[in-house]
Amino acid sequence: MNEFELIKKYFTGWNIPGEQVALGVGDDCALLRVPAGYHLAVSTDTFSEGVHFFKGTPPEAVGYKALAVNISDLAAMGADPLGFTLALSIPDSSPAFLKGFACGMQKLASKWRIPLIGGDTVRGPLSITITVLGMVSEETALRRDQAKTGDRIFVSGSLGGATYGVWARYRDIPETRETAPLFARLDYPEPRLDLVPLLRNLECRTALDISDGLLGDLSHVLRASHKRAVLRLSCIPHPVFPEDVPENERLKMILSGGDDYELLFTLSPENAAKYQKLRQENPELPVFYDIGEIRDCAPEFSEISFEDCSHLASDLTSFSHF
Repeated sequence: MNEFELIKKYFTGWNIPGEQVALGVGDDCALLRVPAGYHLAVSTDTFSEGVHFFKGTPPEAVGYKALAVNISDLAAMGADPLGFTLALSIPDSSPAFLKGFACGMQKLASKWRIPLIGGDTVRGPLSITITVLGMVSEETALRRDQAKTGDRIFVSGSLGGATYGVWARYRDIPETRETAPLFARLDYPEPRLDLVPLLRNLECRTALDISDGLLGDLSHVLRASHKRAVLRLSCIPHPVFPEDVPENERLKMILSGGDDYELLFTLSPENAAKYQKLRQENPELPVFYDIGEIRDCAPEFSEISFEDCSHLASDLTSFSHF
């Protein structure tokens, strides 16, 4: 099967409409319409076997996660998806792998209505590079440099589950019914694009996705905004870990583990109170976890400190992909 036959068989005909796509797969370039008053949001990630996923990972999971981690970047910017490109390096045109890979990718693309608009294929070591494109109004882009003193710090969900999956697979610990949700966090992360409308309503201005661990990613916000943070360890949500995970490892998974792809964001005190009121009126709204506060920088204070655990070092190593 040559390159063009491969593309036609596995990566066309997904029938995902894109209102902003003037021209998609099949020409030298894709053509996108970006309305006046909007920025084009662009992000690229490479996903390599043995670095970002274990050899032997099911092809469906590889295709799903390769797109999920990129869509997560759009969520972190508060952007609506326009489309994505796929550059795929594969050792051979294995039908079993390609069918599963395309199926996993299509499942997520269909959910978020993000069309494949172009790309490339080449023979080589298994590696996937995806570029996602989205649009966000000039007034609502979520940036790392907009955290303000007094802002509350929130996360959108449980932290540490995906890192448990990595920890267990390194040790050949089999999946059980109890740990299956933790392995799923690693293989099938859910990009939090669903939160973008609510964050806009709450006038959120600062966010990023937790791909490299809570402490490491929070540090990016603090350095860009020239602030520090005080956290409450007891308020950071995390899964129930199996009993054989040592306590120090659990702490590392929660604070420094990556690949969860939950959102970390800040809200002004007024908008934090607005969220609490909205959720009281509508319990179906997503749960946000208030874990701390943004403070002014000061040389005598650590960049990140803990209100309820002062002896805990805040310089735990950030997550590194394998």
